[in-house]
Amino acid sequence: MTIAHLVRQFVAVPPTVTGSFKRSLPKDAWRRAAVSRMLHRMFRKVGDQLCEPDGLPTTGIHRVLVCRPNHRLGNSVLISPLIAEIETLYPGAEIDILGSHATACLYANRFSVHDVFALPQKIARHLWYSAGVLRTLRRCRYDLAIDACNGSQSGRIALAMAQARYKLGFPDALVNPASAWHALRWPEHLADRSVFLLRQAYAGTIAADYPRLNLDLTAGERQAAARTLTRICGEAGEHREMTVAIFPNATGAKCYGEDWWQQFVDTFQLLCPQVQLVDMLAAHGRSQLGSQLAPYYSRNLRRMAAMISCMDGFISADCGVMHLAAASGTPTLGLFSVTDPAKYGPYGGANAALDTRGMNAGAVAVTAARWCARLSPPVESTQRHA
Repeated sequence: MTIAHLVRQFVAVPPTVTGSFKRSLPKDAWRRAAVSRMLHRMFRKVGDQLCEPDGLPTTGIHRVLVCRPNHRLGNSVLISPLIAEIETLYPGAEIDILGSHATACLYANRFSVHDVFALPQKIARHLWYSAGVLRTLRRCRYDLAIDACNGSQSGRIALAMAQARYKLGFPDALVNPASAWHALRWPEHLADRSVFLLRQAYAGTIAADYPRLNLDLTAGERQAAARTLTRICGEAGEHREMTVAIFPNATGAKCYGEDWWQQFVDTFQLLCPQVQLVDMLAAHGRSQLGSQLAPYYSRNLRRMAAMISCMDGFISADCGVMHLAAASGTPTLGLFSVTDPAKYGPYGGANAALDTRGMNAGAVAVTAARWCARLSPPVESTQRHA
């Protein structure tokens, strides 16, 4: 359930909704119509408050709110470039985030982040708790509030509720048809779009490249993960040139079957006998590779990211853990069969996206082996895992 659904649970019927109007509609339709009208007014009001390009001052922004109320891991990771951009443009500012428990795990200990307002995944089961989170958010005052996602009703409602001097969000062609935003050329990748939004609104000059996905892992996190990886791989890992993790899980149509992954692993190991493979287990804790590889399991997202950061490569279908891997700094190969790699693929450095439509598992493994061979040979690989 989104914030929009939460609003529907608590909204009172506006006075303009008369008894005759209610009687003329099917059961509960009058309530949906009333909510629709209320949301339309809310979106139009906040649309009129949005910053235009060059509308943000270069100074005086000290408290910032980022709204990304979505429980999916990938969406939480994809706001990391926006967080980094805020830190760059307003280095003394303090950031709050409206997100999920995944967001809290990833960013709660980041130096610039003061608080993460975490909405539960099942809002319908936690209505009063969720309403309390939103009330707490409403009491805060910000210099800048950002709706970090284009087309999210929940993000726009949160932006409307926030008390901020400046509000920044993606323009709606219906609400703001004359906005200067519509003439701009937007980046294709989802992670770059919110950064572009902030940069275009910023009145100063920016010449730097777009920030990459980055979780700002600490040296302590990486060192603890490296020690664990050494124990996982054992003596076999000492004689391998590289360590590559495989995450054989994804949601819905993006998921490849266990037989597909088994064929992929068998072919990959024949082509790359020098590579130590590690099976990154999904949240359910069961191996989908027949328990033939060294496994690693953690429900803590930062520990998983730290473990991936110790690898020489990471291979996964398009999913949140793929974005987590890219944000850990490890070269990541994303396998795409449904979604658009240009919009969601891991990017920058040695990261790559492979459109697997029309390819069988063996052909994908051949391409993955070639990608792996292009990775820079690790210097003193055994020392990385010591």
